[in-house]
Amino acid sequence: MEVLFDNIVNARDLGGMVGAGGKVVRPHRLLRTAHLHDASPADLQRLHEEYNICRVFDFRSLDEAQALPDQEVQGATHHLLPTIDLSAERLTEQPIPQEAFLDLETHIVNYSFYPEVQKMAANMYPSLLQSEYSQLQYATFLRLIVESPEDGGILWHCFQGKDRTGWGAAFLLFALGVDRETIIEDFDLSNAAYRELVATLNAQIEARGGGEPEKEVILAFMGVSTPNFIRTLDLIDREYGGMLNYLQEQLLLSHEDIQILRKRFLI
Repeated sequence: MEVLFDNIVNARDLGGMVGAGGKVVRPHRLLRTAHLHDASPADLQRLHEEYNICRVFDFRSLDEAQALPDQEVQGATHHLLPTIDLSAERLTEQPIPQEAFLDLETHIVNYSFYPEVQKMAANMYPSLLQSEYSQLQYATFLRLIVESPEDGGILWHCFQGKDRTGWGAAFLLFALGVDRETIIEDFDLSNAAYRELVATLNAQIEARGGGEPEKEVILAFMGVSTPNFIRTLDLIDREYGGMLNYLQEQLLLSHEDIQILRKRFLI
């Protein structure tokens, strides 16, 4: 369910989704958003009083978090868990330098014409899911939620609250027994939040003679590629024996942990 804040964008309360045993996710307990740098005093008050946020997870890189540090939520512990191993990416001479990622909206049209970037966009989700570094960060995310206070709310975000945040939501929702189609729908909702931005950038692509390959890059980096998300879910089914096995074997979430999460967040 979309939540409207003053200055926090792409915010959704996962409450109300149907999980295991026909139970529903508790409202005001699981909140996914974009970054909190621009949060207004009223936004921060709502996070504390209405959502009782006890843990905030920031999936951005250290550079991103330093450039736009989060506002502190009263009573919450903030955890910086960069889900992308930039040190490894630098060794592979990625075609988009880290400086450009700090202002991607300005640079992405130029980079969309690079074949290497088009390949990078197509491989974004599989590389995230198959990286041992990323798996460790998401495993830590889930472990800290299991160990969080029972009555506390959880908030997680990256920069735009879409890809890295979307996968965090997917892992948690699969653990709670939410069905695949609902999880795909939630992931795709980020496209509504960034539709105007994507349309503006696509117009620039067309003005420069670009087409679908370049627009796929825009969608991947400035919106979300739902077809790529679905293909990556299929990859998890093929290579890991399904999401439940992935959660247990790659993200170290035990059967007991899953029961704790379901008891805490389903009603």
